[in-house]
Amino acid sequence: MSGASILSGEMGFAALLRREWLLPVSLATAVIFFLFGDTLFDHLSSPVWFAAIFVGLFGVVLASALSVVRHADRLAERLKEPYGTLILTLTITSIEVMAISAVMTHGENNPTLARDTLFAVVMIILNGMVGLSLLLGAWRRPEQQHNLQGANAYLGLIVPMATLSLVMPTFLAGPDGQHPAAPRQLILGIISVGLYVTFLLLQAGRHRHFFAEEGDAEAQHEIQPRPRGEVLPHTILLFAYMAPVVFLVEQLAHPIDYVIETLNAPTAFGGVVMAVLVATPEAVSAVRASVANHLQRAINIFLGSVLSTIGLTVPAMLAISHIIGNPVTLGLEHENLVMLLLTLAVSIITFSSGRTHLLQGAVHLVLFLAYVLLLFQQ
Repeated sequence: MSGASILSGEMGFAALLRREWLLPVSLATAVIFFLFGDTLFDHLSSPVWFAAIFVGLFGVVLASALSVVRHADRLAERLKEPYGTLILTLTITSIEVMAISAVMTHGENNPTLARDTLFAVVMIILNGMVGLSLLLGAWRRPEQQHNLQGANAYLGLIVPMATLSLVMPTFLAGPDGQHPAAPRQLILGIISVGLYVTFLLLQAGRHRHFFAEEGDAEAQHEIQPRPRGEVLPHTILLFAYMAPVVFLVEQLAHPIDYVIETLNAPTAFGGVVMAVLVATPEAVSAVRASVANHLQRAINIFLGSVLSTIGLTVPAMLAISHIIGNPVTLGLEHENLVMLLLTLAVSIITFSSGRTHLLQGAVHLVLFLAYVLLLFQQ
């Protein structure tokens, strides 16, 4: 190999290291907690130490998740819709499932964790993320357009699946409370997975033009060559960032558990932390797409995220609950139930015309503010 080739390779590696500096940091953090985790968690009673551990872990996990989204966005540019968004939503949903599972298997049983996380994700995305995206996207233009058929397809599944998962269990309480019996768990799991798989067949098959911007609809039908040389590096880096996240999320369960059990924080605290961790990376990507006047891309992100969260997280949590023997409570109650139904109704109205404007974004943000206020009053 010539000296010029070696120099070129070294410069390429140096540029990659500068661009992906977070990956070594994330891997080093995982190694530190693997070797010295027990010692680090022994001093959580100190407020300063607790804050350092919690903020450090949360920051590294969130930054790594944002890097996952960054590489998923690069893949989306090369693979086009809907495949790019599918990669994004499935990877983030995988992080969510691993995060909830880690908290469920640590400390005392928290039967409402999965429900609280699902509800928080729905509120953050359908109100906070949608509101911010529509508000900023419409700030410099009167209206934004999206593919009405795609939004209808998303909401046509989100509404019944959210109702079956978070509303119906409230009215089907058994002898042991709201914990769903094994037959109901099986039926709900089959329904969720079955509908989501059917949706994926529609999204990636004959109706994939539903999820493309109208100007690109014809292009979606054409088979275009994909630059494999550009796809492979982003795919490798995406999974490379996910690897330490799997371990670090499990470590994050320790301070979360400490807050709930020792400091008597509301049980919803764990769910909100998991939801923020999951929703923030997708929120950044959706807001950027909306500001760039790619509203369909933003809709694919936030509605696709809600759908995959309900369609995949609920069956996963039910299966894990059955395996570890810890029951789960899915049904919402009181003000949370009202907020969910109101959010679903407003979302149907918002995306019913194929056009969005400033006022709709403001309404969703007000609903998100109401959710936050109610959270602190519980």
